[in-house]
Amino acid sequence: MNTRKVAAEYRLAHWTKIMRRKRESGLSAKAFCENEGIHENVYYYWQQKLREATCEQMAEMQNEQVQKKLVPSGFAELKIVEAYEPPTLPENTAQGEIRIDIAGIRIAADSTYPSDKLAALLGLFKPPC
Repeated sequence: MNTRKVAAEYRLAHWTKIMRRKRESGLSAKAFCENEGIHENVYYYWQQKLREATCEQMAEMQNEQVQKKLVPSGFAELKIVEAYEPPTLPENTAQGEIRIDIAGIRIAADSTYPSDKLAALLGLFKPPC
């Protein structure tokens, strides 16, 4: 057992409770510290320590999520279906025609439609970053 680590976690938990009480009190840091008998510099020291610890935890969580992520960003997971049945097209669909349904909007174009315009049109459906 690492006693230093346990002691550090205990102090962080203790100061987390103090910071929570300060926030719930609605007082300024100076007024809260005066009421609690805490030196203001000590209060700000532990506030910084808690922020650093929180940032470290968030970074660790992000690293874990990235490692667990099976599908890289920008790719979509495809599931293989046992028996593939091609979709049936309406009888009025011309050969060489493409139909795209996005969020309830249907886009249809034939092979003569300029590809740069189709790409620009599809670019409108990219999610905002």
